Amino acid sequence: MLKANNKLGIIFFPAFDWAISSTHPERQERLLYTQDQLREEGLFEIDGISEYKPDVATIEDVERVHFCFPEVSSVATRSHLISAGGAMKAADLVMEGERDCAFAMVRPPGHHAMKVVHGSRGFCTINIEAVMIEHIREKYGRKKIAIVDTDCHHGDGTQDVYWHDPDTLFISIHQDGRTLYPGSGFPQELGGPNAMGRTLNIPLPPNTSDEGFLMAMERIVMPILDDFKPDLIINSAGQDNHFTDPITNMNFSARGYATMNEMLKPDIAVLEGGYSIQGALPYINLGICLAMAGVDYSQIREPNYNPDKIRQDAQTTAYITELCEQLPDLYFNPPKFNAKDDGKQGVISGDSLLRHKQIYYDTDGINEVQLETVTMCSDCRGLFKVETRADSGPLCLGVEIPIDACPKCRNLGYHLVEEGLIKGTYRYIQLINRLDKEYLRYGF
Repeated sequence: MLKANNKLGIIFFPAFDWAISSTHPERQERLLYTQDQLREEGLFEIDGISEYKPDVATIEDVERVHFCFPEVSSVATRSHLISAGGAMKAADLVMEGERDCAFAMVRPPGHHAMKVVHGSRGFCTINIEAVMIEHIREKYGRKKIAIVDTDCHHGDGTQDVYWHDPDTLFISIHQDGRTLYPGSGFPQELGGPNAMGRTLNIPLPPNTSDEGFLMAMERIVMPILDDFKPDLIINSAGQDNHFTDPITNMNFSARGYATMNEMLKPDIAVLEGGYSIQGALPYINLGICLAMAGVDYSQIREPNYNPDKIRQDAQTTAYITELCEQLPDLYFNPPKFNAKDDGKQGVISGDSLLRHKQIYYDTDGINEVQLETVTMCSDCRGLFKVETRADSGPLCLGVEIPIDACPKCRNLGYHLVEEGLIKGTYRYIQLINRLDKEYLRYGF
């Protein structure tokens, strides 16, 4: 019998009762074919690999991360809560020492879900990795965490959630946003004024193959992780970089994914995208599981794999080589924060940074406008405030007192909520108080 070098926990949740439509790429078959493949290959007969059932995230678990308007139950289904709970289960297995590592193969996905949620965008409603990470911090104490998002689409939601968090390193390696949804994820996106350099984007050109991905991992991602020294490494394990994926333009292979995972050595992996349901996902997931468990994956080979046919050209290699030369410096020597009124970096007014944002929920057809305000505090990461309105709906207020809040920012947070209640300016108000673990919601 084969024996795993690393004890691996696998959590499945195909979400039988949730789909955007019966023919949509994001549907239950994404995991059913994988589940069958893993069993046929005898994965669970390997000593040290075990399967677990997901937990169910609570409303408070979601409200620890998101401002959901008008409330969590109006935007998220039970399947979303179980998907997030599956990620939380993976975290508990690792944090409590039952498993060395864990892979949450769950859906619906989450990495396009931003701090504020009015609906679904990019097939995502709540950010399951963020819910998991903040569950870890709430239950096991403050941790330095690195998220490496390997989905083909930029993880704009996760970036938004952790834009102002110096304890979270977010690295996204993805197809260039000039060629693919959501049209973001460029090198100049480096984080807020108190977290500059904690966001790093690696936009790769279409048709990048194993060579380019692994080069970027070796020369950019790994040196930065070695310097950051996270307590945990999380892989947002999107699989739509595969050469057969129907909605992207990359040339990554199943064995390439396994090699990348072997390099990264994540403590926890959470499934994100990947829509080649039969031709790629079963093989990619098998390769990732074997790599996480420390078992030989050299025989992994998907149908129609021809390395010569998908090999990247010399121009692509040269472009990625240049990225590898330039991008690490954005982390090791981040530029001074430069606020400007371009709707992205924002403007500084007094002791606060203001950002105007317009967000389109493509899955639900919702337009949102936001005014985000962050206190430029020298004693903590700053109080976070957001005023938000979806389409012609009511104005809503979200206030977050950070986990390291100083007394001044804590008091200001309560003052803003009380002022909003007295004046009646907002239809819904939500307070996230990470310092005191207090989560309040008001509606009128």
